[in-house]
Amino acid sequence: MSTSLYCTQVAQHQRTIARLQGEKVKKVNAAANSGRKSAGASAAASKTSSASTMKSTLRDAMRYDSEQTKALSDVSQLEEKIFVAQKLLAQSEQRLTDALKRDQRRTDAAQEQRLRQINDGLSRHEELHDKTAREIEKLKALPEKITVVFFAADPGSDHSNRLRLDEEAGLIGEKIRASEHRNVLEFHTRWAVRPMDVFQAMNELKPTIVHFSGHGTTADTLVLQDDQGNPKHVSLEGIVSAMAIGSESLKLVFFNTYHSFIQAEACIRHVPAAIGMNRDVGDVPARFFAAQFYSAIGFGHSIHRAFHQAKALVAMEFPGEEAMPEVYEQGDESLILVRPPEA
Repeated sequence: MSTSLYCTQVAQHQRTIARLQGEKVKKVNAAANSGRKSAGASAAASKTSSASTMKSTLRDAMRYDSEQTKALSDVSQLEEKIFVAQKLLAQSEQRLTDALKRDQRRTDAAQEQRLRQINDGLSRHEELHDKTAREIEKLKALPEKITVVFFAADPGSDHSNRLRLDEEAGLIGEKIRASEHRNVLEFHTRWAVRPMDVFQAMNELKPTIVHFSGHGTTADTLVLQDDQGNPKHVSLEGIVSAMAIGSESLKLVFFNTYHSFIQAEACIRHVPAAIGMNRDVGDVPARFFAAQFYSAIGFGHSIHRAFHQAKALVAMEFPGEEAMPEVYEQGDESLILVRPPEA
């Protein structure tokens, strides 16, 4: 058999493998989708008080389970076909190699180059496989629940000049409840916060995200309040120290306060990510930015993507204000906080 015919066989096997792998990907996705639907139906059944609704949702869950089982069975069959096709490919490649050895030196050199290309492709495949495996392990390592603590302080204000921190907290809570993974996020608020209240909440709740809303200063202090309700300026060193030792589970510090970008930048020596503002913060733009950020987190996006989604919303609603927030991360722009149910 000629070299060209062996080449034709190799190409046919490669196309067959590519087609089977494409079908396998579709079946894997179908199985995952059915699994998610089954989990959603089971969760809905456990929450409903209506017997008829429970029966209907459980029936849906069983149907999705059946669909998932069928899809996984198809995956297994496709893997067997891929294995057979790969064996045939290897045999054809070996015959091609033997034929090329009998050809001219130029043909031998061309084949060697082709084999190197194949090896490069396999190496890239292994690298992608390893990367995917690492990403899966990172998702599995995420906590099943993440806790957000919203610290609010507006000392010395009255009805005429108060910050509408309650509206900010309310909008954040509303966006979290409307997100895909709302059951994963727990949102807690603390009001008229004193320094001791920060540690009380961090020890009690072990938060993943700490959110400060209120006042900051150009001296890089965070304004909380004392026992008499007067402003209490907390130094940059005090803030960083509190975040460093406050909670082992802390992944993000969010300063929705004036002139807080230096505080945020200092915090990432101890915390994976921090957000701060580089100038005065308008009450409404800050509220919209925070709400959209937590909405994106609730949909499973990374801190980096959630931050830029929130900036884009501010640019749309309040042109020019989108330059105020800054994000700082410990070199990992793909840090994800929410663990999807299927991870």
